Amino acid sequence: THNLPPGLEYLNQLDQIIIHQQVELLEAILGTETSSKYEIKNPLGQRVYFAVEENGCFDRKLCSPIRAFTIRIADNAGREVIRVIRPLRCNSCCFPCFLQQLEVQSPPGTVAGYVVQNWDPFLPKFTIQNESKEDVLKIIGPYATCGCFEDVDFEVKALNEMTTIGKISKYWSGFVNNVFTNTANFGIQVPIDLDVRIKAVMIGACFLIDLMFFENSLDGL
Repeated sequence: THNLPPGLEYLNQLDQIIIHQQVELLEAILGTETSSKYEIKNPLGQRVYFAVEENGCFDRKLCSPIRAFTIRIADNAGREVIRVIRPLRCNSCCFPCFLQQLEVQSPPGTVAGYVVQNWDPFLPKFTIQNESKEDVLKIIGPYATCGCFEDVDFEVKALNEMTTIGKISKYWSGFVNNVFTNTANFGIQVPIDLDVRIKAVMIGACFLIDLMFFENSLDGL
């Protein structure tokens, strides 16, 4: 573990990560979009990290699902251990040369890996890459991400897309939460022996999936 990025040692023990969005009172009451804040927890519900999105009000209002952002992830001691950077790019199969990309750094300033959207006319598809931009894993979502009163699973697969080794799940949190607060609850399941840097990249992928498919959706209806 002495070779692990500082702050990621705890991920070495986890094969399941829970991400819970905190809903601001002003946003819940007035529907005013505020910077997203998340708690990242272990399977027992204990907080491991805390994440805060940084961007401008202009980005949130005008570019909401495709907005550029930086998410800073800190441990319980307040030390920033992961930084997720998303530039402003397209979110449409009509622009296959300018699809979504996301960079994950750990420690901040050192690249841990990338999430790259792949063009597909029917399915949400992404490639997880390491710090050298070598393909490591694939993420493939369902045809429909509306939920329909159930969880939505994005399968984590080997590069051949035949073997499923985990998943990113959007948990359906009920009518009230989805309609009035649009809160996000996700679970990440990966092999426990997966490189912690790739686990950090999977957290970044979860944020990207949330923004692309669930930010403005009434999922579960």
